[in-house]
Amino acid sequence: MQIADAPDFHPAAARYADEVAAGTLSRREFLTRATALGVSIPAAYALIGVPQPANAAAHMQQGGTLRIESTVNALKDPRTFDWPQMSNFTRGWLEYLVEYNRDGSFRGILLEDWSVNEDGSEYTLNIRPGVTWNNGDPFTASDVAFNIERWCDAGVEGNSMASRMGQLVDPETKQAREGAIMVVDDQTVRLSLPSPDITLIAGFSDYPAAIVHPSFNGDPLENPIGTGPYLPERFDVGVKSVLLRNTEHDWWGKGVIGEAMLDRIEYIDFGTDQASIVAAADSDEVDMVYESLDEYIDIFDSIGWVKSEAVTANTLVIRPNQLAEVGDMQPYADARVRRALAMAVDNAICLQLGYADRGKLAENHHVCPIHPEYADIGAPKHDPEGALALMEEAGMADFEHELISIDDTWRRNTSDVVAAQLRDAGIKVKRTVLPGATFWNDWVKYPFSTTDWAQRPLGVQVLALAYRSGEPWNETGFSNAEFDAELARAMSIADADTRRDSMEKLEQIMLDEGVVIQPFWRSTFRHYKENVVGAEQHPTFEIHVYKLGFAA
Repeated sequence: MQIADAPDFHPAAARYADEVAAGTLSRREFLTRATALGVSIPAAYALIGVPQPANAAAHMQQGGTLRIESTVNALKDPRTFDWPQMSNFTRGWLEYLVEYNRDGSFRGILLEDWSVNEDGSEYTLNIRPGVTWNNGDPFTASDVAFNIERWCDAGVEGNSMASRMGQLVDPETKQAREGAIMVVDDQTVRLSLPSPDITLIAGFSDYPAAIVHPSFNGDPLENPIGTGPYLPERFDVGVKSVLLRNTEHDWWGKGVIGEAMLDRIEYIDFGTDQASIVAAADSDEVDMVYESLDEYIDIFDSIGWVKSEAVTANTLVIRPNQLAEVGDMQPYADARVRRALAMAVDNAICLQLGYADRGKLAENHHVCPIHPEYADIGAPKHDPEGALALMEEAGMADFEHELISIDDTWRRNTSDVVAAQLRDAGIKVKRTVLPGATFWNDWVKYPFSTTDWAQRPLGVQVLALAYRSGEPWNETGFSNAEFDAELARAMSIADADTRRDSMEKLEQIMLDEGVVIQPFWRSTFRHYKENVVGAEQHPTFEIHVYKLGFAA
């Protein structure tokens, strides 16, 4: 059978493959585009004439306990998760419809496959046969529809999944649109959108999109019904959490998507001090770390651990909150103030001193060159003298800004670099550093603060999550009708090259409005013992527990 005759073939895939052959499209970008449209991973690799990577499970032994350094955050309803570590623990029993992989591809997990019509307005989701919940219930299309309806409930505080399901949500009722989610039969769900949206599959793979049982009451730890191979045994916030193999129920995925070799997985919290984490590794208290940072990357190398690097669209933003009140004023409601802050900062200095040049320069608009629709509109203007003049024009020359950050390494250091450059430009600034537990309680409310953001596969995704008017994760208070309308248009365009025209306008609005200072894209690193398998760094820090094990 020819690839073009395969049931998962999408007309755009062949064109994308031609672009790879011509050298105008990267392999990673091709895999993201093609698999999001429903082309299977084997078919996608075949289209570009590249063999699919080998399965590491063949080289693992059965059993064992793996100890992972990671913060242990309090859990809540997964659709309100706002920290990847939450999902890495619940992945033991709460699985996903779709998985985003290191190579940029999307893989069906609880979905066997899917198809998308040519304009992205209708999705057909085919449920993987043979999946069962760990209480014995069959997993069906009704369960998928139940979860998507939950995600569409925009009335739930902190439910960022409603942002990802935007075209399925009725803006009047803040619930799923009538007729948008149709259970065709036990194995099929059809989604009908009023206008195209090319981000849905990517949204299904994001970490708040864990699939819960219809009996779910909001607490993942209470009656933990799921489809995954593990169950929670222990959970102590800030200390330790433990997953134990579920020996009472055969995991549906064994031999289908993976093996789940380990008997036990422990997440151990050593805080954010990298010195403590390295000491734990050196004294054989852990087998892998969540993330290696700063000069400790070299120290991990020196003790003989394997280093895994991911070139990513992970970043941080230093953002003024346009709605925040300081005393009797809203200092960041004025675009001149925001632009002045950005003009005073040289992003290259932030990358050098804040992240030791382990990344790429960014351009203050939160769209990365690895995003398929990235538009190169040039570097932002660095003009300290002009920045002070603009601040004076806005009547804010005597105002003291308070820049708040978390107390860790690279985020604290980068914030210090930004503050120093603001002072050098003649702009008054005070630095406040908060411990993580305090910082994350109110992260969306601070008037002027630094926040890190994980990568999303598509540029339009992060713009919709972080900058569209009224979204739960919009920490900038930015609300711009022109931006929202152009973003809606961009999200309706399936072809990334065509979408780039809209992206150029969106990026320029971000700069003109001075929405954020966004200095660099960071490569991320993870170290682990050389006998650990499946622990490579993921672009969005995901730990796929069923892939983990020890070498045979």
